[in-house]
Amino acid sequence: AFLRSPRCSALHTMGGGSHTVNTAERLQALREQLSKNTVNAFVVPSEDQHSSEYLASCDERRAFISGFNGSAGCAIVTETDAFLFTDGRYFLQAEQQLDKNWTLMKQGLPDVPTWQEFLSKRLEKAKIGIDATLISASDAETLTKSLAPKESELVSLPHNIVDQVWKDRPARPANSVFHLDVKYAGQSHQEKIEKVREELKKEKRKAFVVTMLDEVAWLFNLRGSDIDFNPVFFAYAVVTLDKVTLFINRAQLHDEAVNTLGDTVDIQPYDAFFDYLRTLPDTLELSSDSKALIGKKASLAVADALGKDRYIIDRSIVADLKTIKNGVELEGFRQSHIRDGAALARYFAWLEEQLNDGVVLDECQGADQLEKYRSELDLFKGLSFPTISSSGPNGAIIHYQPTRGDCAVIKKDQIYLCDSGAQFLDGTTDVTRTWHFGTPTDEEKRAFTRVLQGHIAIDAAIFPTGTTVLTRSSDSWARRPLWQDGLGKQSPSCFSSCHGTGHGVGHFLNVHEGPQAIGIQIAYNSTPLKPGMTVSNEPGFYADGRFGIRIENIVLVREASPPNNFGNKGYLGFEHVTLSPVHKKLIDTSLLTGQEKQWINDYHAETWEKVSPLLKNDPRALEWLKRETSPL
Repeated sequence: AFLRSPRCSALHTMGGGSHTVNTAERLQALREQLSKNTVNAFVVPSEDQHSSEYLASCDERRAFISGFNGSAGCAIVTETDAFLFTDGRYFLQAEQQLDKNWTLMKQGLPDVPTWQEFLSKRLEKAKIGIDATLISASDAETLTKSLAPKESELVSLPHNIVDQVWKDRPARPANSVFHLDVKYAGQSHQEKIEKVREELKKEKRKAFVVTMLDEVAWLFNLRGSDIDFNPVFFAYAVVTLDKVTLFINRAQLHDEAVNTLGDTVDIQPYDAFFDYLRTLPDTLELSSDSKALIGKKASLAVADALGKDRYIIDRSIVADLKTIKNGVELEGFRQSHIRDGAALARYFAWLEEQLNDGVVLDECQGADQLEKYRSELDLFKGLSFPTISSSGPNGAIIHYQPTRGDCAVIKKDQIYLCDSGAQFLDGTTDVTRTWHFGTPTDEEKRAFTRVLQGHIAIDAAIFPTGTTVLTRSSDSWARRPLWQDGLGKQSPSCFSSCHGTGHGVGHFLNVHEGPQAIGIQIAYNSTPLKPGMTVSNEPGFYADGRFGIRIENIVLVREASPPNNFGNKGYLGFEHVTLSPVHKKLIDTSLLTGQEKQWINDYHAETWEKVSPLLKNDPRALEWLKRETSPL
């Protein structure tokens, strides 16, 4: 396997555990740096210089300074206080991990500001230190305007002051980078570059600066392992109308990768990127009427290097191209999910047998066994994220990750939620199943059934092409069954209002891919779903301190053919590719409609037909799958 990484978390890795770190000394040292740099506060975002969600260990600055290691959040440290901002996926985890030196800001709840709002409303006449490589140019522009009424300002520091106090900071990875064959990618890098140039010509732009790691990897058909679980590598790129430059440590590239890139790509050192950007205004004769394009997540440092009025911030050309999968990629999704379904069947059959035999297993041991089965599959390259193997109350921590040596035992009398995925040369998987190996309560069955009904509603949905409010409205389709039972956003527990109903998924790339998604966030509504996109369908319900329920499939967006086509707009629907049984023991069939029962039976029949041939050498898993996919 290529993307090898520990399956269960240790401290300061991106995943959920319950450890609390004493941050007093770190904060004291950081505040000394505030004084040395004559600033009143410092912003520590989650992302790295490429706006990555998942990070290399050397870039986990926010986790280091705060002790909170979820994958989303922002820390603000002032001369007297420290604040951690995160969303509903991580409320419980943050409460467990933050020590007394921190105030948790639960973004999304009433009267809780975002970190940007906090800076503009709570601080006055303040100099706010930032690392210009870690804050987007668009955020910096908005912040600068909002800070003005309070006479505050952003100050780009020459170095990141967290690094100054992080004495044992790991070195930046520089792992090998290989070429992804066109038989998996479906298009050559030359074809992709030409499409980027076509878009540049349409928009009358002279260059596009590629800053996101997955976008660089996709554009050049290259894959690496500099970040755990994500087949990416540290690199930038610039595409002009007559030249393509890739900024990467050349020693990382396999000879085959260099030969495949050929003379169409100029390879320059990674550290030469910003100096190169400073030359572009003269080289390309950039002006206020003829600009370079940078994506909405490009950093302030990128914008500053190009210079004022020499760039425009807009949607990333590569991101938009990458989200529409070609036929080869779509077929890769189908085939990789069939193989993945076999590993899941083997795991759940094994786990059920172990628990019935009285074997004591903890959450990490379960995750280890599931990875073992996946690692035996063709084209397997590693996990796509740390396995969320969660028993009982841990399932209510949405992005929980068990800590080796300090995690719960999987119990027969508790709900078990397993959210996991893998990276294959031909696709990326992400699947969640919720099980109960004993006797579930009526409450658990009712909540599970309501989540299942929301899942079915999304899977069966048909909607007009180009509907910009689709992502918000389809999210509400998933929530409606739980709302009927009063188990929605206003309850003490949490439905999928704590997370979106669906996220985009890359093709042998990041398991979270934008901009496509299904959710209530306004940003999601700027990107209508289109044929060829891949998204997850994962409604959930979380009862704090008791249990969590989530059912997740990956679906492909495809054209639909309803009886009518009013307005000749065309209609779209979904094709699910995840193939793993939904636990019938947890279903309250009295709540289901006839159509919902038929969906479940059809889904299980399809799962049996496609997955069972791969289980001929595992009689236990084959018998388990036969039982779990039998009709209701």
